[in-house]
Amino acid sequence: MTDRELKDIISAIKPADEAAVSAAQKRQVSLAKPPRSLGRLEDISVRLAGMTGRVENSLEKRLVAVFSADNGVAADGVAVTPQSVTLKQSVNMTRRKTGMSALAEFFGDDVRVYDVGINADAGYPGIIPRKVRFGTDSILRGPAMSREEALKAVSVGFEAAKDAKADGYDIIGIGEMGIGNTTTSAAVLSVLTGADPAKVTGRGSGLSDEALSHKREVVASAIRLNAPDPSDPVGVIAAVGGLDIAAMTGAYLGAAYYRIPAVADGLISVTAALAAARLCPCVRDHIFLSHVSEEPGYLVAQKELGLDPMLMLNMRLGEGSGCPLAFQIMRGACAVMNGMAAFSEADIDDGYLEKLSGVKDFDYKK
Repeated sequence: MTDRELKDIISAIKPADEAAVSAAQKRQVSLAKPPRSLGRLEDISVRLAGMTGRVENSLEKRLVAVFSADNGVAADGVAVTPQSVTLKQSVNMTRRKTGMSALAEFFGDDVRVYDVGINADAGYPGIIPRKVRFGTDSILRGPAMSREEALKAVSVGFEAAKDAKADGYDIIGIGEMGIGNTTTSAAVLSVLTGADPAKVTGRGSGLSDEALSHKREVVASAIRLNAPDPSDPVGVIAAVGGLDIAAMTGAYLGAAYYRIPAVADGLISVTAALAAARLCPCVRDHIFLSHVSEEPGYLVAQKELGLDPMLMLNMRLGEGSGCPLAFQIMRGACAVMNGMAAFSEADIDDGYLEKLSGVKDFDYKK
């Protein structure tokens, strides 16, 4: 992918279908229940309509796409987990033996694992080979990768969304696997938002106070050294990000382009969602947030996106682990929209609604 091709993709992405949103709002108001009594489930069904162009949706075929890559900064004392875990857990995902993939297996969701930059020859049949390079360079010593490599990784994610559309998936969750990626995510997030690096850098897999202090210094130093331009998200990812973040950014762009609802997971996933939305603001109309991550940077990214997460479960695993849970909530929202009786069908006179106050249109944008 070139910058020109990326620009063409961005120009073709459309915002939410307002006619479908309006029709879905009217359908919700007609259902035999007190107004807003199903709360966020109503909002979800209305936003889904805006994404697909249909009032009634079915999320029967679901996919979690995981982008795996190693980060050179992992060698600089920012993670307690060895880099070899990236490959091992990527393989375990294909066996449905990680947290996310066990949930996906239980709920009947498919999982696809893409090798975008694992620092080893993956060579495992279940992993889709899309390696751009064998891991990134350390952002503490220079750029993580070249711009061309970042764009190539964006293309991997975009093509993953294209394949999901072609294979008939109704929804796609965006996950990752990569030791050191809470560090690169914090750096990207700090640059994109102007937030203090210390405020968006968390413990990751469980750093001590001393190690956390060092990690914050690494993020701040990497930003000073590379000095990326906040107005250029691809340049930011190339300078202080990772191949996984680049691919996830491309997946969000692809989901919006092909009008497949996308679900974000935790810190890394929502940082990539923000990068995609900075490239093309319409992308946010096609994204749902699954859960509130325990990582401190999450709320910064979430606020910038202006979207509300569905769950608060004190999770911080990553992998896309929030996505299978969110899928089920969204299926419930669809069940209400598709199957609930309207007042006219339930033989209930809805004239009493005129006496109620506070009945407003849905804020479907959240």
